Amino acid sequence: MKQILIIDDDEKLGKLLVQYLERYDMQAHVAITPSKGFEMIKQIKPDLLILDVMLPEKDGFEICREIRAKSSIFGQLPILMLTAHAEVTDRIVGLELGADDYLPKPFEPRELVARIHNILRRSSDDNIVREIKPVIGLDVDTSRREVKLDGSMLDLTTMEYELLILFMQFPNKTFTRDELMNRLRGIDAELFSRAVDTLVSRLRHKLKDTSKTPRFIKTVWGRGYTFVGEQL
Repeated sequence: MKQILIIDDDEKLGKLLVQYLERYDMQAHVAITPSKGFEMIKQIKPDLLILDVMLPEKDGFEICREIRAKSSIFGQLPILMLTAHAEVTDRIVGLELGADDYLPKPFEPRELVARIHNILRRSSDDNIVREIKPVIGLDVDTSRREVKLDGSMLDLTTMEYELLILFMQFPNKTFTRDELMNRLRGIDAELFSRAVDTLVSRLRHKLKDTSKTPRFIKTVWGRGYTFVGEQL
């Protein structure tokens, strides 16, 4: 049974989600404050975190940032954020911080379940069976979902990792933004189609890559992106 942690100060919503997710073989736990949420992350080691943006003590963006900054403690915990803000720009902020998906309030519970399943499927080790060719400077361990750049471990979000694996699986293939959106579904199409450039930029930054002198990811102007890492 998958363990789901919900950090949301709406106690009524929390109770409803606990009952609803149980129908889908998921055991949900609720923390109404961030401090309690951090305690429960360490205690139950959840498979996924549902994180509200508007919270007491600190907001969801700050919590997401802290979790991603301390991957040695929290690992690559998948995060689905709930937000009352419909603006795409507000939701992209969380994506830039490492959230895996978004769902605006109010939402349909069945959609929440679908998104949870999608995130867990993407982040499951069993789902990573793609063959990738060795690249100079990058050491990828798909069984552990670990990536090293010139010997140093990289802290990649689930989406960043999936994007890198996709690029490495198809070296020298130019992916349009629409193709990337379709292959990395999870975040809704409208948001993700506008955030592809942000995602690529964030991955490039972690790879210490630049658009002017690309070592791994090259921009094909007017078309999209291609992986140009030198193979061993």
